[in-house]
Amino acid sequence: MNLLNYGWNQQLETEPLNLEDGQSIGRIVSEYKGQYKLITERGEYLAEVSGKMRHQAIEREDFPAVGDWVIVIERPEDRRATIHRVLPRFSKFSRKSAGVTTVEQIVAANIDTVFLVMALNHDFNIRRLERYLTMAWESGANPVIVLSKADLCNDLESKIAEVEEIAFGVPIITVSAVQDRGRERLTDYLGTGRTAVFLGSSGAGKSTLTNWLCGRTIQQVNTVREDDDRGRHTTTNRELIVLPDGGVIIDTPGMRELQLWTASDESLDHSFSDIEALASHCRFSDCTHNNEPGCEVQHALADGRLTEERYNSYLKLQRELAFLRRKADIQERLKEKARWKKIHMEMRRKH
Repeated sequence: MNLLNYGWNQQLETEPLNLEDGQSIGRIVSEYKGQYKLITERGEYLAEVSGKMRHQAIEREDFPAVGDWVIVIERPEDRRATIHRVLPRFSKFSRKSAGVTTVEQIVAANIDTVFLVMALNHDFNIRRLERYLTMAWESGANPVIVLSKADLCNDLESKIAEVEEIAFGVPIITVSAVQDRGRERLTDYLGTGRTAVFLGSSGAGKSTLTNWLCGRTIQQVNTVREDDDRGRHTTTNRELIVLPDGGVIIDTPGMRELQLWTASDESLDHSFSDIEALASHCRFSDCTHNNEPGCEVQHALADGRLTEERYNSYLKLQRELAFLRRKADIQERLKEKARWKKIHMEMRRKH
């Protein structure tokens, strides 16, 4: 196996590997309940993390995720391997895991391009796309919006215009696997040494696009529900797939719940650069865009340059971001406490 085909690139070459005897490099292809499938130059293995790695891990991000490059010891005789450490990630797309617990879920790691897939049927949702864009900017990868199922859309130009109003400077690609339309524009972002991830809701067409790019059925595809035109889950876990023309795609399950895990002001500024541009003309630098005189954001709302829906979406994400920061402070204190607890336990064992 040539690791270049699995996304190894010059960006990774700069990382010091510090390999010990018997160790090699692999990439996580899939993960299910703590069991991993990975690829090395010798082939494919089932793998688990070492006891030392498990003991030293404090939080979920300390464990491998799909797309991670890892240092392993292979056991070719039984096609198994042990993962000893994760190489530094140059990008990752994370969300808060579904449910009430505040835990990070790394959806994909070491990705160059985030394809945000939204179908041009009832899946079309500008407010959800704003959320995806904010998280994509935070990932460290480059977002590209993919409007799928173009063959089902009768007002394509107006839909593209809606997306352009909220996705400043982000490439927008319309595709139809049924009509074999738009493939070349997708492949511009692929090729040997590049990794992309398809993200979107159930029924957006991610698995169909994967099969289309592969030229054969790799992922099962389900039809949408007849009553509301919404999709069923097709992909049940994240999986890394090598494309025949070069490049790697990570296909992901549809996300019905997409909560921010972390986002910076800079990411929010990227996604809402129109509001930030208006805010720069407010009379007061600390304007809250509420009742202050000389507020350009309020002026824009009044004269129709800015819609209430977009402004409310901006406020909602701002509130989530403030909540996450408060949570992060608490989590950081708990992590530090757990780290010192482990150190004290180790010291007691030695004595």
